[in-house]
Formats: sequence, C-alpha cells, structure tokens
Amino acid sequence: MSASAHQQSPAPAAWLSERDCDLHAFRALVEQSTEAGTYPHASAVERNVLLYDADRLALAGRREVQAELVRALADGPGIVVVRGAFPDPAVVDRTTAVFDALIAEQRASGATAGDHFAKPGANDRVWNALEKAALYDPQAFADYYANDVIALVSAAWLGAGYQVTSQVNVVNPGGAAQTAHRDYHLGFLSNEVAAAYPAHVHRLSPVLTLQGAVAHCDMPVESGPTLYLPHSQKYEPGYLAWRLPQFRAYFEEHHVQLPLAKGDAVFFNPALFHAAGANRSPDIRRMANLLQVSSAFGRAMETVDREAVTGAVYPVLLGRKAEGAGEQWLENVIAASAEGYAFPTNLDSDPPVDGLAPPSQADVVRRALREGWTARTLRNELRAGAKRRES
Repeated sequence: MSASAHQQSPAPAAWLSERDCDLHAFRALVEQSTEAGTYPHASAVERNVLLYDADRLALAGRREVQAELVRALADGPGIVVVRGAFPDPAVVDRTTAVFDALIAEQRASGATAGDHFAKPGANDRVWNALEKAALYDPQAFADYYANDVIALVSAAWLGAGYQVTSQVNVVNPGGAAQTAHRDYHLGFLSNEVAAAYPAHVHRLSPVLTLQGAVAHCDMPVESGPTLYLPHSQKYEPGYLAWRLPQFRAYFEEHHVQLPLAKGDAVFFNPALFHAAGANRSPDIRRMANLLQVSSAFGRAMETVDREAVTGAVYPVLLGRKAEGAGEQWLENVIAASAEGYAFPTNLDSDPPVDGLAPPSQADVVRRALREGWTARTLRNELRAGAKRRES
C-alpha cells in the first residue's frame, strides 16, 4: 500500500477569519442548480427556489415531508416558498388589522421603531408583534398561529419545544432595500466578535433558528419582496463574508426575487444571504410578518441572577485592577459572572446601539472598569438595563 493511501484529509480549520472568504469558492456553491427531482413534494423550482403548495403537503406523510424540508434548508437552496400556507384570507386579514392597529398606536405614541438593517423610520416595524398581537386580539392570534405550515416547518428544522417570535415589517412605497446579510445569531455580531467564535459554532448557528415570513398582501416584484441568494447558506465563512464589498457586490448582481401572494409563506435557513427589497410601487404597503423561530435548547440549565452576581463581584474587579491584574484575568471573571449576550431583549426600549445588538451586561461591566465607575453606578446601570429588557 502506498504512503498516499494512509494520508488523511486535512482537519477543518478550528477558527475562521476574513482571510478565509474566497469569492471563487462562494460562487462555486451558489451557482449550482436546484434539481427538482431531488425534492419530490415540491411543485416547481423557480430561479433556484423550491416552491411547495400547502394543500399538496397536507396530503403527504408528515415525517417524509419534514425530511425533505430539512434537506432543502440545509443542503439544498436554503429557502422554500409555501404557496397558500394560509388558505383562508380572512385569517390573514384579521391579523393584518391587528398589526395596523399596533402600528397606529405606535405612531400616535411618537415612537419610531429601529431596524437592524435599514434606517429608523424608513419602514413601519413592530417588535415583539407576537406578544402584542396576542394581548390585542387573542382570538385572531389563536386562529393565525394554529397554522399547520408554520408548525410543520418549525418542527422539521428545530424539533419539539421551539419558541416563536414575530416582528411585523411594512416597507412603504419608496422604501429602500436592506443591505445583504445573514441573520441571528452570528449574523447580528460584528466580524471581530463573530471571528472569536470557533468554526464549529459557525456551523451550529444556523440550526438554532428558523427564519420565516408570511405575506400579508400580494407582493409583486416592484413592491420589493425579499432578495435571496440560494445555496449561500452552505458557505462556512459566510458570517464573516457578508459585509465584505466583493460579496455584497456579487449579491447585488445575482440575487433572486420572487413575487408572493397574500397568505404565502417563505422559510429559510438564517445563514442564507438575503435582504428586503426596495419598494418601487406607487401604492403598495408591503407588509410581512417576520417569524424567527428558535430552538428549545438555546438556554442554560440553571437560573442565575447575574445582576446580583456581577454587583457582588465588581468591587473585587475594581480592587484587583488597581493592584495590576491583567486584562485576561479580569475578562475571565467577567465571563463567569456577567451575562455575555444581549438577547433576548425588548427591542422597543433596548434598541441596538453602534451595531446590530444592544450592549450586554458584560459590555457594561467592561465599560465600568474602563471608566472607573463606582459599584453603585454599575448597579444602577445594570438595573436600568434589566428594566429595558422587560417586555
């Protein structure tokens, strides 16, 4: 046996950086074709996107359909459109009326909802629309979320115990397009922070969340339905690539865009490169209910009052810093005591600042140490932060 027979493929990199972002390798992935024959329950493939009909899915075996959806989202184009996901237009219209009422209340209050990828005020955005809609009209809420397509795809991608959240987005006539991006979790972090997570976390992040959108009006292309780049979710360094100019330019030139009818639903892998389109229509208020469905497993085993822990430990951090403790020593203690992640939060009262996420507890402690806050100042700021995160 030759020596080459004993050679093994090189181990995958443990860490990723922007140097790993190769546009040629990216193109090799996204320029492949979606083969309709691989997805027998799909009704069609249009511009590399799989189209399913809800009534046809309802007649097939549930596990068989879910297995196909997982393949489509993970190894296929990364996006599926389910036509007629809400077959009764009255259910959609009742919920649209609830969303319009919530938007009107928000405007009347003088509040302007920020947006992760568009200028504040450019769109009508309702954060935590799930809770707000349930409290405003529980019957409309129940009829809407009894929808079996949402349950079918959510359970296929995430398993049992998934958690639904919803944000209403209305792009008004003349509303500009979003910039291309990936979504929650790693997609909301700066490249510097995302690169600090090992490569296997970059592979894990997409299976923690399912992205979806329900069309609350007919969406011809001129109204700006979402832009997608099929197969882009498979590019491992993609959480570091989407901000790079050459990748954004490629997206702008090669994205696809499909019209939707009221009651259609789109589901996609959160690692898919995508962006809301520009609304060039004269009179269509393009309303979508954006669904972000999370895995049940994204939680710690124990409940810890990290505000109390951090308040107790901070005087020690101050003292040790004064004694010359190194940055790594301080950082290790912060990591063990403070909440290092900004989410979940109430994005109405705790909007993103200088990025896509508000500061975490750990960020506040780091700032306190840099600026020499007193323990009381830190406690007050942590308490105010906790208040902002309440729904």
